Amino acid sequence: MENTTRRNFIKTAAAASTLPLVAKNIDSKPKAMKSIFVHHVFFWLKNPSSQADRDKLVEGLMTLTKIKHIKTWHIGVPAGTSREVIDGSYAISWLNTLKDRTAQDAYQIDPIHLAFVDNYKHLWEKVVVYDSIDAI
Repeated sequence: MENTTRRNFIKTAAAASTLPLVAKNIDSKPKAMKSIFVHHVFFWLKNPSSQADRDKLVEGLMTLTKIKHIKTWHIGVPAGTSREVIDGSYAISWLNTLKDRTAQDAYQIDPIHLAFVDNYKHLWEKVVVYDSIDAI
C-alpha cells in the first residue's frame, strides 16, 4: 500500500476537484437559434373544458412529429403565468422549427399534415399561427 503523504493527498485532491470543471460546459451563455424557420400554432378548443378533446388534439399533434422536415417540436399548454402581455386563453400550442421556408412549404402539404387537419379540425374553434425567421 502506498504511503500517503500530505503532498500526495493534496495532489490527488486537487486533481479530483478539477474533474467537474472539465466535464461542465464553462460557456453557459444561451445560444441563438440561427437560420431556422419557426412555426408556432395556437389552438382554442370548441369544448375548452373537455379533457378528452384536449387529449385527442395532442394525439393528433403527435402524428405531426413524423414529418421529415421538422427539426424540433414542442406541444404545450398555458404555463399559468399572469402578466398584462400574456394571452393564456388558448388550449394547446404546437411549436416546430424547420430548416427554411422551403421546408415549411413542404410541411404544409405533407400528407401527414393534411390528414391532421382533416381528422382533428372538428376539435378547434380558432387557430392562430405565428411564423418567424431570423431578424439578425
